[in-house]
Amino acid sequence: MDKSKRLFLKSKRSFRRRLPPIGSGDRIDYKNMSLISRFISEQGKILSRRLNRLTLKQQRLITIAIKQARILSSLPFLNNEKQFEKTELTARTTTTSLKKKKIELLFN
Repeated sequence: MDKSKRLFLKSKRSFRRRLPPIGSGDRIDYKNMSLISRFISEQGKILSRRLNRLTLKQQRLITIAIKQARILSSLPFLNNEKQFEKTELTARTTTTSLKKKKIELLFN
């Protein structure tokens, strides 16, 4: 085989197509929480189209559905449970330390 012809031959790699994340029967709607939750990160951010493997139209519809669900309080705007727990713990410790100080001042 000539070198010039060999350059144009493609290597035959096995190619496995992934299933689309949204099936043909799935409705993109703000009420469909099981579908919407797949496209949100742990922090509550909307994942990008590249990560989701969605078409432009599907990504637009998902974004609109997520925003509607947030407005109707079905979804939180931010998912900061860990941060909330930390602030709650610090608030508890500061209130208990303040109470102890007040008690010490009263009895001294």
